[in-house]
This record gives sequence, C-alpha cells and structure tokens, in this order.
Amino acid sequence: MTFVRPKKHLGQHFLKDMEIARQITDTLDHYPHLPVLEVGPGTGVLTQFLLNKKRDLKVVELDTESVAYLNREYPLLAGKIIVEDFLKLRLDQLFDGQFCLIGNYPYNISSQIFFKLLDYKDLIPCCSGMIQKEVAERIAAPPGSKTYGITSVLLQAWYDIEYLFTVDENVFIPPPKVKSAVIRLTRNRVEKLDCDEKLFKTIVKTAFNQRRKTLRNSLKSMLKKSHNINLPVFDLRPERLSVADFVNLTTQIAEQDS
Repeated sequence: MTFVRPKKHLGQHFLKDMEIARQITDTLDHYPHLPVLEVGPGTGVLTQFLLNKKRDLKVVELDTESVAYLNREYPLLAGKIIVEDFLKLRLDQLFDGQFCLIGNYPYNISSQIFFKLLDYKDLIPCCSGMIQKEVAERIAAPPGSKTYGITSVLLQAWYDIEYLFTVDENVFIPPPKVKSAVIRLTRNRVEKLDCDEKLFKTIVKTAFNQRRKTLRNSLKSMLKKSHNINLPVFDLRPERLSVADFVNLTTQIAEQDS
C-alpha cells in the first residue's frame, strides 16, 4: 500500500505512516462482527485496512474531491459512501443495530463528534480513532487532573476511556502544529445514571464553566436550600469530583424541594 499525496487545497493533514494507520484500525478488532462507520476517510488511509478486514463498512465524507477519489480507487465502497455532514447525520438509520465508529477525526470538530456519540451511546459500543493530543488527554483525564473537565465527566459516565498512543506530527502531510493521539472509548455497563440525566449534564457544565470556584459558589443559583444539603464536595472545585460524585450531587440538588 502506498500513500497518495493529496491536493493541498483540501485543507487537511493526511496521515502518511501506514503502520500507524493499521494500528488505528486494529483498535476495533475486539468487535469483529459489528459494522463500522468511518468519519472523514479522505484518501482512504484507514479505509484500505478496514476493507481488508472484510468489515461491513460505510464512510461519511463531505469533501467532493475526496468522494471522487474514494469512488475511483475503492470500488468496494460503491453505495457505501455517505456524502453528508457527520454532525447532521441520523446515525440510527445507517445500520440494523449496533456499530463501531472510527476515524482520523477533524480536529476542529472532534469534541462535537464525541458529544454526538453520547446521543447514540446505546448503538455504539466502541469508538476509536485519532484526535489532537490535548483533546485526548482531556477526555481520558482522571479526577484531580488539571485537564479533567466537561468532556471527561460526560464521556466517562458512559464509556471506559483508553489513551492508546501518541502520534508525532511528522507522520502527516503537511505536518500539523500539534501532536496527535489515538484513543478508544468502550461502552461501560451503565444503562442509566442514578439521577436526572439532563440535570446532571447541566450541573457538570455549570460547575466547569467556573472551574476556579468551589461548587458552593459556582452552583449557587441552583441551590435553593443549600443550608439543608451538607455535602463535603461543595467546598471543592469541580475537577476533584468523580462521575459518581457528580451523580450524587445531582440527586441531592434535585431533592431540594421534595
């Protein structure tokens, strides 16, 4: 397999290291019988390995030149290229049941891609791929870390996160200004949070939007009877709380008026 140099005006960074590409596609091997949706295949660097694995594969690509290239070079993709914006796509209409998600995700929308994943978490037991190193570290960060934040909590509530390996910028054409990382999210056994899930999301976002404040101050507007809620976590900053802590906090706040 050889790397095809893309036209510069596509405005993307293309992976030229085929061994790294193979390693990325191998991250789905523990779900060998599930279909796969690849996001942003570009010139098919990952696609070629996925096709070799005989997976039931569909790809979503918005760039017309990339679509033309894929149609020309990969006849096995006939009828399986979805020319749409992934963020606007109805993922529940693509396969009959569960599927895996993979991609060299566009760095400028990677967080939006993972938030969309949450909307279809029961359909997607595994999601892997390459994103900006900083974003990968944030998603995988444990409580207490400076990078632990909204994406960490909301994704870790539903998925086990694995930071797999770092990718140097020099394996891309053209080289980006940042390092990349390969990450894997595997659906955990949580079927439902033990709290109001909408309120949980609101509390997490509100707390981290003022992350330098203690929860007693950042959530002040939500604490109608704060003197009746005696939780030690109120004196902590949000990065110190685990997912379970946020679930418990949400339950306590929801029960203020009960």
